[in-house]
Amino acid sequence: MTKRLLLISNSTTHGGGYLEDCADEIRDILGAVKRVVFVPFALHDRDGYTARAREAFDRMGYEVDSVHDSRDPKQVVHSGEAFFVGGGNTFRLLNELYRRDLLKPICAAVDRGAIYMGSSAGSNVACVTIKTTNDMPIVQPPSFDALNLVPFNINAHYVDPDPSSTHMGETRETRIREFHEMNDPVVVGLREGAMLRIEENSVVLEGTTGARIFRKGSEPEEFAPGSSLDFLMEW
Repeated sequence: MTKRLLLISNSTTHGGGYLEDCADEIRDILGAVKRVVFVPFALHDRDGYTARAREAFDRMGYEVDSVHDSRDPKQVVHSGEAFFVGGGNTFRLLNELYRRDLLKPICAAVDRGAIYMGSSAGSNVACVTIKTTNDMPIVQPPSFDALNLVPFNINAHYVDPDPSSTHMGETRETRIREFHEMNDPVVVGLREGAMLRIEENSVVLEGTTGARIFRKGSEPEEFAPGSSLDFLMEW
């Protein structure tokens, strides 16, 4: 089966509603699928988060089942045709996936053809590890190893260095360079308004803002919306 993913930097863009700016891409990848399994574990208020997701997907014409509502979340995952993993705190999200033993079932579902969509933290956990998240480690998951659906990492909400800033802390670019001092995976600096559409080994950069690609030992490269990034799938 063809692996299909939509990895979104952010679910809400300034001035817009929840999932408003990526609605067209969501509809396109879902196609004839009518129900979406929602994973709300990145936020504390899972009922409120699920209600928000249901409202957004209802406007797009889809029904939502949340894994946190079920007594048997593994069965919900097993029968799901499409998943949306919401943003929030990446450490909390991954910890809960480990606690409920859902990583392998999600991977198995994607391998059999289920569609994986994630935003922010939900995009981070699709990667090799969560080591390039921006979030504070408010909980300690058993491991930083994530779903490994793709062979690279993402830095969501990527912000470019501001040469006029007087801020003395590290930039995102500096943090990613520090990551590559100790780790190998390519990192996609995914700006707000950008997303990756993945169909097996084909990767297209969608959205409006582009991305910055960081490879260990190389200078970062800039890519515009519409670019083919197939090289990212080289395992």
